[in-house]
Amino acid sequence: MRAVVVEELGGPEVLRLREWPDPEPGPGELLVEIDFSGVNFMDTGSRVGYGLPRGVPFVPGVEGAGRVTALGPGVTGFAVGDRVAWVYVYGSYAEKIVVPADQVVPVPDDIPSDVAAATMMQGLTAHHFVTESAPLAEGETALVHSAAGGVGRMVVQLLKLRGVRVIGLVSREEKVPVAKAAGADEVLVSSGGGFVDRVRELTEGQGVRAVFDGGGAGTFHPSIEALRRSGTLVYYGPLIGDVPTVRMTDLPKSVKVTYAVFADHIPTRELLLAHTRDLFEKIREGGLRVDITGRYPLAAAEQAHRDIESRRTSGKLLLTPGR
Repeated sequence: MRAVVVEELGGPEVLRLREWPDPEPGPGELLVEIDFSGVNFMDTGSRVGYGLPRGVPFVPGVEGAGRVTALGPGVTGFAVGDRVAWVYVYGSYAEKIVVPADQVVPVPDDIPSDVAAATMMQGLTAHHFVTESAPLAEGETALVHSAAGGVGRMVVQLLKLRGVRVIGLVSREEKVPVAKAAGADEVLVSSGGGFVDRVRELTEGQGVRAVFDGGGAGTFHPSIEALRRSGTLVYYGPLIGDVPTVRMTDLPKSVKVTYAVFADHIPTRELLLAHTRDLFEKIREGGLRVDITGRYPLAAAEQAHRDIESRRTSGKLLLTPGR
């Protein structure tokens, strides 16, 4: 089969299309022909060696959707031809993948496979933030960084479904309409930490109940400043490079800081199924829109990484094996 392979760690140029051994399903596993693979910032980290479960060479990508083509010994509840989606399984930048059966979810007939693939990482992350990390009540106010990005747009939409007032933050003026279309009530343009005073103006000096920040050290402490008393900073930014740190004296007003690790916030199959069912239902009802803004053949994985790292993209990027 064809796969995108990282043979040495480095920039986007190390993503090379290669012939790769066909996988075989073992006990409890499914063999899946991949229709769509999600492109995530996490993939750019694995490309340079962060968080790798194994050394080089390896096939990156942790998310996708496709059709079951074979069952390993002992697998029940699935059949050849079933459409499924998965997340946090390395090897998704390929034409085929072997996935543990307990880590896939069935894709409903009325949910397209590209939408399912685009929902898994970003949708499940946003859903956890809004329902567990900072479950805000109707009428409360939140600040969402990167409100025109993939996770940001999901967070904005899910907050609006709860009746929350949303202040969106974007890095460029041209992204304002994107954040507005997602449902943000107000949108601020800032590429650093200069948003705090404006947030206070919009909240009568009180600050927001929660901040959802996927940035880095440059926005971490300003995000804390933007919180009201007993507010929550939900941080999901990078843990490589300039990693933000916090001292207890940096946490006035009884504010809280949480960091989301995907493997921890969706630790069981029951939670995986419950979260995805709710997301698919919201998509079905029209309350949650999944915006796929870039599709690339496997051979263009390098360009997909260049595009996502430029931070000029909005919405979800997908690879399209076999297309």
